[in-house]
Amino acid sequence: MDVKQSETDDYILISMAKEPPYHGVQANSPKYLSEIDNYVESLQDTLWPLNRFIHDQPELAFKEYKAHDALTSFMRSRRGWTVTSHAFGLETAWTAVFDTGRGDPAISFNAEMDALPSIGHACGHNLIATASVAAALATAHILSKHNLPGSIHLIGTPGEENPSPKGGKVLLLEAGAYDHIDIALISHPGLPNNSALVRTTAFTRLEVSYFGKAAHAANTPWLGINALDALIIAYNAVSVLRQQLRPDDIVGMQITNGGAAPNIIHAYASGALIIRAPSSSRLDVLQKKVEACLRAGAEATGARVEVKVTPGYADHIPNRCLATSYTRYFNALPDIPDPPIPPLDTYTYVKASTDQGNLSYVLPSINASFSIPPGPEGGANHSRDFEIASGTREAFGRAVRVGKALAGTAVEVCCVEGMLSRVREQWRRDVEGAVESV
Repeated sequence: MDVKQSETDDYILISMAKEPPYHGVQANSPKYLSEIDNYVESLQDTLWPLNRFIHDQPELAFKEYKAHDALTSFMRSRRGWTVTSHAFGLETAWTAVFDTGRGDPAISFNAEMDALPSIGHACGHNLIATASVAAALATAHILSKHNLPGSIHLIGTPGEENPSPKGGKVLLLEAGAYDHIDIALISHPGLPNNSALVRTTAFTRLEVSYFGKAAHAANTPWLGINALDALIIAYNAVSVLRQQLRPDDIVGMQITNGGAAPNIIHAYASGALIIRAPSSSRLDVLQKKVEACLRAGAEATGARVEVKVTPGYADHIPNRCLATSYTRYFNALPDIPDPPIPPLDTYTYVKASTDQGNLSYVLPSINASFSIPPGPEGGANHSRDFEIASGTREAFGRAVRVGKALAGTAVEVCCVEGMLSRVREQWRRDVEGAVESV
């Protein structure tokens, strides 16, 4: 199996179920679910070619030109939507807005588009886009039909896989794309099970450079300052640090420049590190420990050290109120191919990271996970096998089902009195708890 792992996104897939025949919604389902279900079913033959096109035309982060054009063209063909291409100063970002004219809430569905180098849509972002498009259209349909308040903001979010210098949602957040949004909804394929209460890790990237003094290693080594020695000391210090870290703390390090030749005292050496932690507050603590290790290398050798910090993604804080709503709608759908989402007693923790996490510190969010039938070898995300899996009609069917549950969640926020207030209060408590957690 050919597996390629990204620094920021390492979801896994465990699911052997096949897509069952469709049999319709049962009685006593959550409000409007039958209408949502029927409406999205009517879109399947329209959404499938769009999903397949994005899958078969993989594009890297911030270069999703074909996906941008296909999705904006599709949304312009839908009545009542105002579409903006190249939105917020990003070439491949876009928005499609449906405004009922009846006030808040404002709900966003995020549509990711980027693929991975050499292995295409091996993280299933074509399915994320499909689920969000289906959810946005279904929500708009229900709001319009039943004269409900709210506006729907479908946002094309580029560059999730390669946050260099920042992920697409982070850039959009800074540009004001979410200034007037009340909740942000998205999904992701490939986790071990279906879940609405998904927590991801926070991560950051460090680049360390040591500057010494060159000398000949045989003739006059005492005249030099060995930058490589400084890097090796730091590497070993980080390795020793790991024995006292918590199980969810992760520090990976590589040597990016180990010197020019074996017979010299090295004037320059460099390395790179990825640090992950279960929360942004814990990440800050862990980063300080790692930076102390890096300074130790310089202190021991006399080399000068420079550390460049590239902020990555915050951990994702799922909103329990939204997750509860999503779970009710998802579990009420017909022919669920996997076990239903269990009671929301505990979070589903994953070691992956996503820029949806940054949004979750600013407004209520869920990042619902869903499993898809595996490829021939059962490979996980970021493998060639998963790229095959994400292009199947069965995987598309799972994404469409998720779109229905996301739509139900959005509709409930719009039509249930006091729900948005409860969502916001839950969010405030969750963020305060995450900030205090170390």
